[in-house]
Amino acid sequence: WAPLVEVAILFAGIFVTMQPAAALLAHHGLGWAARLGLQHPWQFFWLTGLLSSMLDNAPTYVTATAVASSMVGGDPQHLASLCHGAAAPLLDAISCGAVMMGANTYLGNGPNFMVKALAERHGVRMPSFFAYMGYSGALLLPTFVLITLLFYR
Repeated sequence: WAPLVEVAILFAGIFVTMQPAAALLAHHGLGWAARLGLQHPWQFFWLTGLLSSMLDNAPTYVTATAVASSMVGGDPQHLASLCHGAAAPLLDAISCGAVMMGANTYLGNGPNFMVKALAERHGVRMPSFFAYMGYSGALLLPTFVLITLLFYR
């Protein structure tokens, strides 16, 4: 159970550290996308993806959708409003960035970290955090650039 406990503690910490960002969104309300210079789906794809690489993708997704909601004049409390109309490409970019780029590190996706811990426990030598980032970057970065050019430009 040790790997599961380790992952649970890690992600509880991530959710706690995401609270200041959520508080900023709640305090400042609409207009966060403009303040951050976000205008296009590709920007949301990369911002969400890069954050999701270092944080869990679930709180990153929720935070990015709240920012996108402010961009289209929606209510961050009702994120379903992003599913229709002009906002749909933003939600698509956020979803893909959070899910796909979560694979960039051991932290971006809970199972990555758990599999690493289980493998090491059974004597399998696993790459260090930065070595894993190097491997994933070499393999995935060209794919993410291609996805950006094909779907979000």
